[in-house]
Amino acid sequence: MLYFLFALGFVLLIKGADYLVDGSASIAKKFNISNLVIGLTIVAFGTSAPELIVNLFASFQGSADLAISNIVGSNLANMFLILGVASVVYPLKVKSNTVWKEIPLSLLAIVLCFFMANDVMFDGASLNTISRIDGISLIAFFIIFMYYSFGLAKSGDDEGEKIEVLPTSKSILYVLGGMIALAVGGKWIVDGAVFIAKSFNMSEALIGLTVVAIGTSLPELATSYAAARKQNADIAVGNTVGSNIFNVFWILGLSSMIRPLPFDAVNNNSDMYLAIFASFLLFMFMFVGKKHLLQRSQGVLFLVIYFAYMIFKVVTNV
Repeated sequence: MLYFLFALGFVLLIKGADYLVDGSASIAKKFNISNLVIGLTIVAFGTSAPELIVNLFASFQGSADLAISNIVGSNLANMFLILGVASVVYPLKVKSNTVWKEIPLSLLAIVLCFFMANDVMFDGASLNTISRIDGISLIAFFIIFMYYSFGLAKSGDDEGEKIEVLPTSKSILYVLGGMIALAVGGKWIVDGAVFIAKSFNMSEALIGLTVVAIGTSLPELATSYAAARKQNADIAVGNTVGSNIFNVFWILGLSSMIRPLPFDAVNNNSDMYLAIFASFLLFMFMFVGKKHLLQRSQGVLFLVIYFAYMIFKVVTNV
């Protein structure tokens, strides 16, 4: 039964986020809030809801390895799996702003996370922990990122997300139903992940890095795949890079503010190294071959690296 609930939890989590976004955006539109503001707040936060809910439950239940590995695993999936798939479907032309600001910011986010998590290595501390103070610092960076996003969006010609206005009763039902689905789905996923880890003598970090991270990244995968098919590179790349920034600054920041997250450097630093390498490699690819273009061959390399590393982690069980 727990396996069934674990799988069903992903369905509830993803659909719950969709319903919450649709209902909240419709209500906001009724109050004449602009599409731009709705897109940068309700829609952006809603698409990160699966990772956020899983991390909040993991933090409350003391499953620090699951919380951290979900973030790092989601970032790896975003870079290697999602961008890999999208660029194989159609080569992705990347805007200058994304190349020079957003990709470096996603690199900064994971590098900062690495330094914060390795207190023993850098501070000579007795324990590695992403503390509440670290969480506050991450949230501060997130506020700066949101300020930058609003400024960037206002300077463009795009009016933001196209919002469907629903009947008020339906909007409220969507919001309440979405919140319930997120809560129930998140709880089932965390409980299931812990149970699976114990049943197969696997670490919670490994489950979080693989199954949970891929499951919570499915909305980004679907969005980027559809955008690539429509040759809309801005959405395909911006969706994944923005998600990485949200994951570290917002979700990990909030999770560590709720409860400090102990970090197992021996088993998890290799994941951090690869996440740092992923952002660095994406940045370098912007200047290899055709400028500011993620090519099919580079996407294939991303996919090979991702699946090779996942197989290595499962086989070695670390």
